[in-house]
Amino acid sequence: MKWSEFSIHTTQEAVEPVCNILHEAGASGVVIEDPQELVKEREDHFGEIYQLSPTDYPEDGVIVKAYLQVSSFLGETVEGIKEAINGLLEFGIDVGHNIVKISEVNEEEWATAWKKYYKPVKISKYITITPTWEEYIPKSEDECIIELDPGMAFGTGTHPTTVLCIQAIEKKIKAKDQVIDVGTGTGVLSIAAAKLGAEQVLALDLDEVAVQSATLNVNLNKVDDIISVKQNNLLEQVTGEVDLIVANILAEVILRFVGDACSLLKMGGTFITSGIISAKKDEVQNALLENGFIIEETLEMEDWVAFIAKKINN
Repeated sequence: MKWSEFSIHTTQEAVEPVCNILHEAGASGVVIEDPQELVKEREDHFGEIYQLSPTDYPEDGVIVKAYLQVSSFLGETVEGIKEAINGLLEFGIDVGHNIVKISEVNEEEWATAWKKYYKPVKISKYITITPTWEEYIPKSEDECIIELDPGMAFGTGTHPTTVLCIQAIEKKIKAKDQVIDVGTGTGVLSIAAAKLGAEQVLALDLDEVAVQSATLNVNLNKVDDIISVKQNNLLEQVTGEVDLIVANILAEVILRFVGDACSLLKMGGTFITSGIISAKKDEVQNALLENGFIIEETLEMEDWVAFIAKKINN
């Protein structure tokens, strides 16, 4: 089987929406080549476990690679992807160089090449994320291991927005908490919540591929008795009261359901939001304050921001 490698030179800000566009277009596997990975200083805090080669990364910006099956309508698919990426400009998202390259690869190449970028990483005090194909021995008794198979859903759990969310969950979650994870992706935040003591987690995502990937990872980590994965548009039709809601989504999307999050949280409950580029920080913060929350803590990593907000008003 032949595959076409679609490569786009873009920005950190655009990585997640670009990945989403590629998956919606039918991409089977995504590689993110971000030079920021080379200079992260997590080792001083949590013990970076692997080393990366600078030759695998661009000098500036981020390169996102996706793999599309070669077919008679590949040209139309590629043009649709380009148009959707250009459309991100309407949301104020900087797409950077926006240089696209297309090349042909065989199935064996794309199926294994991206795995060299994904190694075990300790991202918080208790959580270490490791791919299913890597052997990893815990360094302490209280270390929680999350095994992930990203499959076709973007997100390996090591992006700054995910790291910030997990660190925030670790700070705020309590035993027997009821949790909702909005835009679950691979399910990593739900799995982290379950392993850190949540009694019940509802993992929601509109993307069918993400739902399948999250379900796979939930079962892989043996927390299917705690986590329910469902296809759903944000918090629409969700009822009941919960202790904690976490959302690692673009700022523009967060703004659409801040009020719904407040309605579903118990008084004093926690709303953790990430996926927020620094330029959108004030906009999201104001929306939280206007919808019954106070900001308990602001976490930042590189150009990304996460808020830990507490519900104080209905």
